[in-house]
Amino acid sequence: MKIVITCLFGLEHFCVEDLENIGYDKSRIEVSDGQLLVSTTPETMKKDCARILMWTRRGERVLLSMGEFDADTFESFFDGFEKIRWEDWIPENWAFHVNGYSRDSKLFGIPACQSLAKKAMVKALLSARHLPEGALIREDEKLGIVKVSFGIVKDHVRVMIDLTGDGLHKRGYRPLMHEAPIKETLASGMVSAAQYRFFGEEALVDPFCGSGTIVIEAAMMALNIAPGLKREFAAEKLPFIGKTVIDEARKEAQDMADLSPMDDIYFYGSDIDPKAVETARRNAQAAGVADFTRFKVADFKTQTPEELEKWTKMKRQMILCNPPYGGRLLTPEEAKNIYRGIAQTYLDKQGYCKKGVRLSVITPDDSFENQVVRKADKRRKLYNGSIRCQLTNYYRLPPKKN
Repeated sequence: MKIVITCLFGLEHFCVEDLENIGYDKSRIEVSDGQLLVSTTPETMKKDCARILMWTRRGERVLLSMGEFDADTFESFFDGFEKIRWEDWIPENWAFHVNGYSRDSKLFGIPACQSLAKKAMVKALLSARHLPEGALIREDEKLGIVKVSFGIVKDHVRVMIDLTGDGLHKRGYRPLMHEAPIKETLASGMVSAAQYRFFGEEALVDPFCGSGTIVIEAAMMALNIAPGLKREFAAEKLPFIGKTVIDEARKEAQDMADLSPMDDIYFYGSDIDPKAVETARRNAQAAGVADFTRFKVADFKTQTPEELEKWTKMKRQMILCNPPYGGRLLTPEEAKNIYRGIAQTYLDKQGYCKKGVRLSVITPDDSFENQVVRKADKRRKLYNGSIRCQLTNYYRLPPKKN
């Protein structure tokens, strides 16, 4: 049996880390673009699904694979769907919905495939329930809904049931949405991609914090707070998973969190918008990290290395941010002005880091790097939703003069 985790392109490696952190060996994990497959067994499937749902920090969805087969014709597609033992997965009178996608395959008409899949499932259920061909299958959404999806890649079909419900980026702490927020899954991926080390001698600072997502996600990671701790999952209502095993995973997660008081605060955010800062504080409270984070109203240009050292009481600062950009909140020229302002605040005239700071900025493609006189020390391609972005990292100090 296989558990499927989908993720934004560029975050696959960090999803593997999520699994390794809770004891899954790499030998059980297959990685491809935007997807991980985790091996499980009928005996361990429930517990594995529950723990993976609870702890997948950088993934978008968790699904259970029902089966896979090759199909390059509608007939073979129908037959593959019909052979699955749907009576084991769809309770009587429950509704079931089908969606899917196709890449590099002969079958590319998704609406036609969805209709065909539904017909095949109905035929299989009629046979399993000893009903005559052509009889109606009653579907009552009030009883429950099983969401089935298929992926066709190079004429190979994988059939899955969604265990997630709302996407995994919805942690449950951010009911009030700030304008153009970054996904929680991407924010936590950025923390790792920027190579921030927790509880060292360096504070993490987001001078464009908005609703506080980057700061809150970093704090949750540092305190080992499970991302699924304060939310519900579709799997809780599915009879083949159920609430009991999810509650057990939640209890395990509560026991694993480390909320011991700390002498130092490591996670800071500021924003020019007072409403955004107040929202960030409420979100931090809801996430359980209010005592470990600090937020204030400030223009990023005033948050110089010297001022940050006064605020954080630390000599080193990791600046990690998702500034507004053209096509999102600003015109392209306004976005360029912000990028230049970031460079002037944290980099010297040669494009090296000012003393005491590192800088990581996510923007569409290389739009930030184009405003700096020196190329980035390291860059990583990531996706903010459907927007292809680049996390641009500057960490080198000016070369010493002879």
